Amino acid sequence: MPTIAENLSAPSLVGPTEIRVEKEPVGYEEAVAFMEQRVADINAGEAPEMIWFLEHPPLLTAGTSAREEDLLDPSRFPVHKTGRGGQFTYHGPGQRVVYAMLDLGRRGKDIRKYVCSLEDWVIQSLAIFNINGERRPGRVGIWIDRGAGREDKIAAIGVRVRRWVTFHGISINVEPDLSHFETIVPCGISERNLGVTSLVDLGLPVTMEDLDVALIAAFEEIFGSDPAR
Repeated sequence: MPTIAENLSAPSLVGPTEIRVEKEPVGYEEAVAFMEQRVADINAGEAPEMIWFLEHPPLLTAGTSAREEDLLDPSRFPVHKTGRGGQFTYHGPGQRVVYAMLDLGRRGKDIRKYVCSLEDWVIQSLAIFNINGERRPGRVGIWIDRGAGREDKIAAIGVRVRRWVTFHGISINVEPDLSHFETIVPCGISERNLGVTSLVDLGLPVTMEDLDVALIAAFEEIFGSDPAR
């Protein structure tokens, strides 16, 4: 698999925040190592904040609340234990993952507000495509009302914070293989009327690049381009 340096498109900025978009899938352990180093550099004042757009090869991540019984097919994809909150999550091609390394020390030191801002970021980005993404009490992520009592999850959220610098972030389903989600009980939610969807599954021919443009525009509005120092 190519290294991060080989995958990387030219970085750009939203105010003082660096944006990176990977050209090829990035392995999970490699991504975590990169985030760990970047968080340390931000804490040391040696690097700016960063939002990192990428895809992973097919894999599963187990958050700090993951239950073994929710892993339905443990041999199909690699399983990575991770320090982020949440339960089991699938990542793979066709899913936009955005890892946000932001300095909450400059943004109010409010983790609850930060998670709410991530939700707003997804909701506002989806609204650009006339999709009504919604929160649901007791359920993590962003949901789509499909009618007749059915709701499908289109985006997941998982956060970790170290010395007030965030990492991990959000994932939005653009055009993944939705059958891959059958290997787990996504985020521990097993109700029959709840499923998983994607932009393409909703009938929208949205590309990864289209979504990136929407996410970058919404980031400026939700998070601001020049947080207080």
